[in-house]
Amino acid sequence: MTAANPGIQPDSLALKYKDWKIISLIGSAHACSHFFQLVFPTLYLSLAHEYGYDFVQLGLLATVFFLVSCLGQASSGFVVDRIGPAPVLRFGLGCFVLSGVLIALSNGYFLLLLAAAIGGIGNSVFHPVDYSIINHRVSQRRLGHAFSTHGLTGNLGWALTPVFMAALIHLGNWRIAAFGAALLVAFVLFLTWLGRDLLAGRNESEPTPATEAESREADLSRQTVGQTLATLLVQPALWGAFLFFAFTAGSLSSVQNYTIPMLGDVYGIDKVLAGTALSGYMLAAAGGMVFGGFLVGSTPNTERIVAISLVLAGGLLVVLALGGVPPSFAVLLVCMAGFCSGVAGPSRDMLIRRVTPKGATGTVYGLVYSGMDVGSSLAPVGFGMMLDAGFSQGPWYGSAVGFVCAAGLAIMVAKAASRSGLPAMPAKA
Repeated sequence: MTAANPGIQPDSLALKYKDWKIISLIGSAHACSHFFQLVFPTLYLSLAHEYGYDFVQLGLLATVFFLVSCLGQASSGFVVDRIGPAPVLRFGLGCFVLSGVLIALSNGYFLLLLAAAIGGIGNSVFHPVDYSIINHRVSQRRLGHAFSTHGLTGNLGWALTPVFMAALIHLGNWRIAAFGAALLVAFVLFLTWLGRDLLAGRNESEPTPATEAESREADLSRQTVGQTLATLLVQPALWGAFLFFAFTAGSLSSVQNYTIPMLGDVYGIDKVLAGTALSGYMLAAAGGMVFGGFLVGSTPNTERIVAISLVLAGGLLVVLALGGVPPSFAVLLVCMAGFCSGVAGPSRDMLIRRVTPKGATGTVYGLVYSGMDVGSSLAPVGFGMMLDAGFSQGPWYGSAVGFVCAAGLAIMVAKAASRSGLPAMPAKA
């Protein structure tokens, strides 16, 4: 990404301390975003017992959440550019708090749908907010650490939700768990309010092109929104990246939404241990992301790392779906699949950078990341239909197919990027 250029600043302990405070605040907020994405899935069994909802009705709650997030993601980037990221960040976290309270107070499906929609609004702001703050407030020497921590904390947020919610359901009930989720996000919201000065403004102005020719080459940002979209929407690499994120998000949604009930149906594992297995998937994915960071520099062909790791993750899910392994080994397979999918993360980010033209970072992120929301919104209902029809292993098979399709799309995106005439962003931020 094109970053602010604070390179003229001398490094110091004070600057390092400030950078890591910003990184920690953004990481905590990003963890809340991922944490809240799994609040509804972890309540599925409790809501089904309370209200008698089937998996299609339950999956529709997640679909509404991600559909609203998809619609809001691109537009939220324009808001961030005009009023600054810090107030938008607090707005997003506040939406999560309100959504959690509505879930806890709900007396039927309408309030749950409303809570899902409000949560989706909150979720839509985090990518433009987080990347804006990282680029404009973190010194260039620690940008790599900031982006790495950003991805890691997201996975840790996913990992926390099943254990956190299952524990509160066990100690109290599902309403107490929803209140607990709201209280946890409210604490992070309070921290971001205390650190509001750290999250506002810029370190330095972004560097200007040295020549007029360079300015014209880099200047998609000077075009109108319509002109920029017309330029980007004819690029096969960008549509390939959109579909890549849609397939990977759909696969991940399958694992997140239905691994707990599937482990119970196929392997007889109770929901507390199944929730722990899902947390293990997320923790292993975080570990895979750290390992994948070391692999990024091993080859310029990062699409190969993406493809191999996703195919391995899909193969492990197929073995899991076959149902022929002991329950303890099934939990291990879940974690191994998470590790393989996590390895693809850093190489995926480098691949997406290669298809992002200069001057169009916000637009490309809005387009590409909306693919994640599309996949996450469609998958819960589709896979819920499989479970309601008695195909108890269907979501695992579907997730495997999605990972394999994404692997092929990664290869396609890399080939399309090499043929693109658009000036790409630098390889390093």
